[in-house]
Amino acid sequence: MTQPHQATLLVELLTEELPPKALARLGDAFAEGIAQRLAALDLIEGELTFERYATPRRLAVTIKNVRSVAPERHVREKVLPVSVALDKDGQPTAPLAKKLAALGFPDFSVNDLERAQDGKAEAFFLRYAAPGATLADGLQSALDETLAKLPIPKFMTYQRPDGTNVKFVRPAHRLTALHNDQVVPVSALGIDADDTTLGHRFLSEGFVQIQHADAYSETLLHKGRVVANFADRKAVIRTHLHAQANGDQVVMPEALLDEVTSLVEWPVVYSCRFEDEFLQVPQECLILTMQTNQKYFALTDANGKLRSRFLIVSNIETTTPGDIVEGNERVVRPRLADAKFFFEQDKKKPLAERVSLLANVVYHNKLGSALQRVERVEALAGAIAGLIGADATLAKRAARLAKADLITDMVGEFPELQGTMGTYYARHDGEPEEVALACSEHYQPRFSGDALPTTATGTVVALADKLETLVGIWGIGLQPTGEKDPFALRRHALGVLRILVEKQLPVDFVELLRTAYAQFAAVPNVADSTQAIYDFSMDRLRGLLRERGYAAGEIDAVLALNPTHLDDIVARLDAVREFAALSEAASLAAANKRISNILKKSEGGASSGVQAALLVEAAEKALHAQLEQVAPRVQTQLAARDYTGALTALAALREPVDTFFNDVMVNAEDPALRANRLALLGALHQQMNCVADISRLAA
Repeated sequence: MTQPHQATLLVELLTEELPPKALARLGDAFAEGIAQRLAALDLIEGELTFERYATPRRLAVTIKNVRSVAPERHVREKVLPVSVALDKDGQPTAPLAKKLAALGFPDFSVNDLERAQDGKAEAFFLRYAAPGATLADGLQSALDETLAKLPIPKFMTYQRPDGTNVKFVRPAHRLTALHNDQVVPVSALGIDADDTTLGHRFLSEGFVQIQHADAYSETLLHKGRVVANFADRKAVIRTHLHAQANGDQVVMPEALLDEVTSLVEWPVVYSCRFEDEFLQVPQECLILTMQTNQKYFALTDANGKLRSRFLIVSNIETTTPGDIVEGNERVVRPRLADAKFFFEQDKKKPLAERVSLLANVVYHNKLGSALQRVERVEALAGAIAGLIGADATLAKRAARLAKADLITDMVGEFPELQGTMGTYYARHDGEPEEVALACSEHYQPRFSGDALPTTATGTVVALADKLETLVGIWGIGLQPTGEKDPFALRRHALGVLRILVEKQLPVDFVELLRTAYAQFAAVPNVADSTQAIYDFSMDRLRGLLRERGYAAGEIDAVLALNPTHLDDIVARLDAVREFAALSEAASLAAANKRISNILKKSEGGASSGVQAALLVEAAEKALHAQLEQVAPRVQTQLAARDYTGALTALAALREPVDTFFNDVMVNAEDPALRANRLALLGALHQQMNCVADISRLAA
């Protein structure tokens, strides 16, 4: 068959089983790398359209509208400066002849070259039409470059049948490269391309010939028993899991779903069971061991209670799955038995008796042991409880026990359960419910969008824990730099900010930082970094507020006042947004910006109060009179935390402010008049900025 000028291109690399946690990244990088490099060589007609495929044994891509030969390229290339190309008599020089020969145009004369300005000097340029790249050459270079840059977590070195050594993520066995129905003569990793691949390792008959690049996925599906597209395979698994759940809820984290999708080529879901006696163990333990060790999907009822049934995703389809089901049930049983053993053993020793063992755990070599950290958090929690009206006794007790589960067998086996197990063990020990809940809640929020602590005690300990980390780690010089943040200080700062803002806690953030720093009095070399942490936190707060939909100007206006109480930040932002919508807002914002600049340039002239006897111009008298009326209203609204009302009251100042700047010379020659006018502007500036710096709203 005659190959058309443009058609679909298929490239597939068949390998041994690829690392499942890296498969999606490898598939994306393989497909995007080849497609984009072919596009850069102008081997794609029109818009770049491609589909990526990734299974445990293959990386592949199909690209639409691939040319067999790229169009000619019109090249304009600099040859030499005129001063070098011609001698003093205007005759061609030897360097010019040598350069033209090197470029492949030895027969060109000076008359064949373009003479044009090149910066401050003239130069000769060569114009010619270069032939476009062939698909074979372009695909070979695209393959070479893409394979060299794949995000391979760990290389293997293996030997080809001819004895050569190859380094790749896994041994490669076949390479398929089809343009329409024609094999493209390329090679990779010592393998020459053809039109044949392998289907499912067990369910297919082995070799599968791909007749046409467009038929790749369908051929593999029907003849090879392989769902080649990663997203399609994931969707199949999700659908089958829900179908097999029979009305139960599937515990289906995306990371687990991705990993299982990377382990199978022909997914089939089967239902399995374990003994009801294991349900006595906290279900978080059972779920985690099933997910982590076996890649199983747990089931819960509508209320979230764990069932004794679970689902597995197999790579084998059979009408008699009894052996598969029995085998998986047999494998999971000892895992659940281990969890049950750990739980029973841990309960024999109360959390309170484990606290002293934290003395043997190094928190940081400059900050002492984990026990010393607990003692700092405990003292800090007591202080914070007093500030927000929480029970200090409960807060200190919770802070003392919150890290004790780190010494348990269960958390030693599953570190992800820290906090969760503390809650279970505290309840078993008879601790107050708020203390038990705080053992897990003090880690919240763990990530962006995570829930906040629900109890006052959990809130206090969460603040204490995060503030102690921020102040201590920053204080020994380990603040985040660039992308590096090994102690997750950004996350801790965001956690503190979210708690203060969303729970509207009436506490001073800077006071919290200073109180936290005071806990390190006995620790040498911890610097007071209160201001640096405050500035760092305000940058994080800007991002947090932008995510909530506030404009940069609105955020700048509120944060320009360097607020330390964050409980009313949202109310101030909402007020600024409403004020900005007023017709008077733009004029007042511009005036406030002008006032700020004038006051910055003055030399303390605005420090004294306004003297009515020195107001001589009608415009300044009118502004002073209006300000005297507006200021009490503004302050009343401010005291009531009605920030919208306070800013709206300023609208009455627009006309007298505009008239003042039109009719009055602030920098009068008379020092007394000048000082009085600056004082008037200072009083006006104070009222304008009582809620936010509205000058930040000026265009």
